[in-house]
Amino acid sequence: MSGSRVLGTGSALPRRVVTNAELAETVDTSDEWIVARTGIRQRHIAGEGETTASLAIAAARAALEDAGVEAASIGLIVLATATPDNTFPATATKVQAALGCQGGVAFDIGAVCSGFLYALATADSLLRTGMARRALVIGAETFSRILDWQDRTTCVLFGDGAGAVVLEAPSGEGDSGILGTRLHADGDQHDLLYVDGGPSTTQTVGHVRMRGPEVFRHAVVNLADVLKEVLEETGVSVSEIDWVVPHQANARILDATARKLGLAPEKVVVTVQDHANTSAASVPLALDVARKDGRIKPGDLVMLEAMGGGFTWGASLIRM
Repeated sequence: MSGSRVLGTGSALPRRVVTNAELAETVDTSDEWIVARTGIRQRHIAGEGETTASLAIAAARAALEDAGVEAASIGLIVLATATPDNTFPATATKVQAALGCQGGVAFDIGAVCSGFLYALATADSLLRTGMARRALVIGAETFSRILDWQDRTTCVLFGDGAGAVVLEAPSGEGDSGILGTRLHADGDQHDLLYVDGGPSTTQTVGHVRMRGPEVFRHAVVNLADVLKEVLEETGVSVSEIDWVVPHQANARILDATARKLGLAPEKVVVTVQDHANTSAASVPLALDVARKDGRIKPGDLVMLEAMGGGFTWGASLIRM
């Protein structure tokens, strides 16, 4: 039986756009260098008054409008983020309060760039148990606030934003919905991509640290493997997939993963050039872009995939 159905999507971006040329004014880099190695041309950076919660709220409202449902019908909010507004309470509770749907379940989940996939699987599982009828699954980040703006190997890669989907519990009718999901983690790889701070260790927020070449190699292998796992679980062939919506980390990773799987490049949704890496927000943000511009249509088979620091990774196949 198909899992929870996607009723609608939404996204939100900060007002300020920062181009590679603008970054090159303060960091030893260039537009040519960034584009050649990442595919990124610009990113949105949160300004005064813009937070992870404010972006998440805007994306959630857009998703509710797209789905044509009232906020009062939402009984579950799962928000993926590595950059919450506060250590506690959960940023999801701020979204809940802003939407006026108190009384249900609301919590954050942390799996960095894979966070949205983890949140989606968690919400789907809870909806299947009858915990709620409808859920908001959100990926939202203000990664600019944990960047070392003197480290050109990381500060050029990330941006801020949010994406959201409205999920409805399986009805047992039709074949749309989440068909299969696989998630993984490998804590042995901590030192390849992490933040060097935290309340319990340094009592600071810290900054993103990354060993890029090693991350690249793991990403290509892990993403290809988890996509194959989901295809085997669901009995779907690569040729049947209409669209792949990947985590928007690096254009070279997207290309290499597609080649390894034998996927046609034109089936891969790419937004990294406009948004950079928005961590947990990147998959739902790209999904919303591709739905709104008409590429992804009802009935399409869509594969979502992501890999993040720690490491975490996963994939989910959805019939829209």
